[in-house]
Amino acid sequence: MAATKLLNVVDSSAWLEYLTNGPQAPKFAAAIEDSERLIVPAIVLYEVFKKVLRERGEQQALQVAAAMHAGTIVPVDAALTLDAARYAMPLADSLVYATAQQIGALVWTQDDDFSGLPNVHYFAKTGAAPAAKTRRRPVPSPRKK
Repeated sequence: MAATKLLNVVDSSAWLEYLTNGPQAPKFAAAIEDSERLIVPAIVLYEVFKKVLRERGEQQALQVAAAMHAGTIVPVDAALTLDAARYAMPLADSLVYATAQQIGALVWTQDDDFSGLPNVHYFAKTGAAPAAKTRRRPVPSPRKK
């Protein structure tokens, strides 16, 4: 599935799959490589940088962060945190989804917390067992002003 004309928010799981050239990397390549439509929530920058820093060192982490800056970085602010709190998801996932909802973007991910949500291109991790958890549906965000 190719990136569309809409803006694209790529979740940390998809970035890491792409950066490690994992089996699902081609599914996320178009969204990541279309820097004009790429939106990078600050929490995604944090998560990816931290993981690469821990596993590959500071030099590679800085290179990845620089590549991520090819897109538009969206900071966490008070309005975003209040919107994110409305979703029954972990903090980082809620911030990613709220960011996408605020700007009308598509989320690209392989994180099962996003499975079944509107405006999400979810690809199950290859070889991963199905999640053994029950998720509640997210509370709709307030209308844009």
